[in-house]
Amino acid sequence: MNSSLLTLSAGKYWGMRRMADAQGRFKMTAVDQRPPIKNPIKAKRGTPEAPWEDVAAFKEMLIEELQGESSAMLLDPHYAYPRGVTRLQASRGLIVTLEDSIFRETPGGRLSSEIDDWSVEKIKRIGGDAVKVLTWYRPDADPEVCRAQQDFTQRIGEACARYDLPFVFELLVYPLARDAEQTRDYVEMRSKHPELVLESVRTFADPKYGVDLFKLESPLAAADVPGVGAPGWESAQQWFDALGAAAGRPWVMLSAGAGMDEFRRVLTHAYRAGASGYLAGRAIWLKAFEHFPDWDAIRQGLRGEATDYMRSLNTLTDEAATPWHRHTVYGPAGAHIEPPTAQFRHVYQGFGG
Repeated sequence: MNSSLLTLSAGKYWGMRRMADAQGRFKMTAVDQRPPIKNPIKAKRGTPEAPWEDVAAFKEMLIEELQGESSAMLLDPHYAYPRGVTRLQASRGLIVTLEDSIFRETPGGRLSSEIDDWSVEKIKRIGGDAVKVLTWYRPDADPEVCRAQQDFTQRIGEACARYDLPFVFELLVYPLARDAEQTRDYVEMRSKHPELVLESVRTFADPKYGVDLFKLESPLAAADVPGVGAPGWESAQQWFDALGAAAGRPWVMLSAGAGMDEFRRVLTHAYRAGASGYLAGRAIWLKAFEHFPDWDAIRQGLRGEATDYMRSLNTLTDEAATPWHRHTVYGPAGAHIEPPTAQFRHVYQGFGG
């Protein structure tokens, strides 16, 4: 962890506030998933590709039904934004994804890229409050692959600084070709080693990557996380404490397809380690989605079990999560902009410096 303090630029400060609730805790819903939504739809439709209308309609429904419990929502530019942004209340933060869901699998590891015809600049211009990027990373992958993933991330971090948007950075450990769990699916690696998760976070905590908010997976397989207070919880907590120390700035948990009970247990550890909330999708809405193509049953599931679940997560978040602006990386005064004086307009740098 880099021990130096961080100062947020004015745009990043405002974007961080927009994503959080009034107390500074993140209750964010992910609606940007592509393969985890498209694949089940095309399987049930029996078509080579998932119809755009089906995918977009489901994402629109997610926005309509889940925004009430969300401080912000994460949308993609393929389906969720064009179909559903008019449904999103202006009081909710708008996070927009940048990475392509189609990655390149090589013998040495995965290579990420941006969505074609999409950029940080465009996210800024459509009114996005933050940019989200997922980088697949294995510190034990081929060194050239690691360098490429680092360069990819740094390039985006620099663009976020240029356009003064918070950089929400997601890391996922994945199986290499030599691993028994080799898959291209967006699922948690059951046999992942917590050391790989921690080393990855430490790498990208370097200030040169410009990460403002980490979106992190559990260092332990979700099914193996006992939950604070359960037998053996102290041993698991050590890994979460190490995760928070490695991040060195505000961080939230992702669900990675974990079940409802599993993700709640994960959050109890994360909040004890200083996490400021969650940015989750499938743990919230997957059960309702299983009713596809029965749209009425999906909506009923979202209004019922999914919303009730979010409320329980939000109660836990209110009770245990650390407000992002109080993170120690901002110093005793907490997150603020500089200078808080009449000199601000002279000092603040617009686009291009």
